[in-house]
Amino acid sequence: MTRLRNLLISRWGPVITGAIIGILAPILVYYGNPGNMGICVACFTRDIAGALGLHRAAPVQYIRPEIIGLLLGALFAALAAREFRPRGGSSPLIRFFLGLFAMIGALVFLGCPWRAYLRLAGGDVNAIPGIVGLVIGIVIGVQFLARGFSLGRSRPAPAAAGWIMPALAVVLLVLLLTAPLFGRDADGVPTGPIYFSSTGPGSMAAPVALSLVVGLVIGALAQRSRFCTVGAFRDVILLRDAHLLRGIIALVLAAFVTNLVLGQFHLGLADQPVSHTNALWNAGGMVLAGLAFTLAGGCPGRQLFMSGEGDADAGVFVLGMAAGAAVSHIYSLASAPAGPAPYGPAAVVLGLIFCVVIGFTARDHQSA
Repeated sequence: MTRLRNLLISRWGPVITGAIIGILAPILVYYGNPGNMGICVACFTRDIAGALGLHRAAPVQYIRPEIIGLLLGALFAALAAREFRPRGGSSPLIRFFLGLFAMIGALVFLGCPWRAYLRLAGGDVNAIPGIVGLVIGIVIGVQFLARGFSLGRSRPAPAAAGWIMPALAVVLLVLLLTAPLFGRDADGVPTGPIYFSSTGPGSMAAPVALSLVVGLVIGALAQRSRFCTVGAFRDVILLRDAHLLRGIIALVLAAFVTNLVLGQFHLGLADQPVSHTNALWNAGGMVLAGLAFTLAGGCPGRQLFMSGEGDADAGVFVLGMAAGAAVSHIYSLASAPAGPAPYGPAAVVLGLIFCVVIGFTARDHQSA
């Protein structure tokens, strides 16, 4: 066990974590998760928002155990390593809106950075413009970082602040297992408080126990290895350090091989699961997501892991993502397999304007 811990905190840690994600995510698809969506932090957060009634898009409502597991796995790993440190106070309101716009961009593309790579490994060629857009967004964000962008330093916070997100994960698990229902209206439609899809991606799920265990394992590994799909490119550009990037390469290769073994690799543009073929807005949505994630300090998975470590600012970002999911489905921003929604492109432009303004104006005055 000690040898494994040492390996995870070495430069091989991200490679091990990426490879395990690449193996386990297609296995979740094999056992019931939506195609090329073994683990998508953005899509699964969207599903949870729908299950809580924050939006009423019936096909995408389910409390995803993977998200619960990612956060709690990171918590357990942080506690074991004595790295659970409640902290916060680093521009939480800005982080909330960065999370909101990151989610809008991801749902225009139909996936977070994790899913972009999993889609590619499953043969979905539409992922390529999305990944290109993601890298462009990261590059823009890195330019702001190099010019002094900062949301300020986080400070030690009361213990309660660090436990809010883990406690919320436990509440979600209880709601998933108990599925409380207040009743139905006169037409027989459930009145909540928890909603579950009967059709669409939200109705497709691997067994709860398997999904939860996979999330716990990945959450623990990623917390120790500092795995991050956005930090990988940031570190290459700023530090000429590619050890996180090797984790992404391991993820794609492992997922590709696993998909081949399971018969899930289907190369092409058309008829890919939960995907559209509009290259412009596949790229555009991910430019916004990549920029927002970079300014916030990490990809959506990393934000979950930091929430498990007691980082209240990361927790605010995650809640902003949930709000972004609600906004996207209430106001016709989220794409569908037929293509971008009516107002999705305009929302991406608005989000880019917000991020650029924040990039130019946010500075750490303590170091100025």
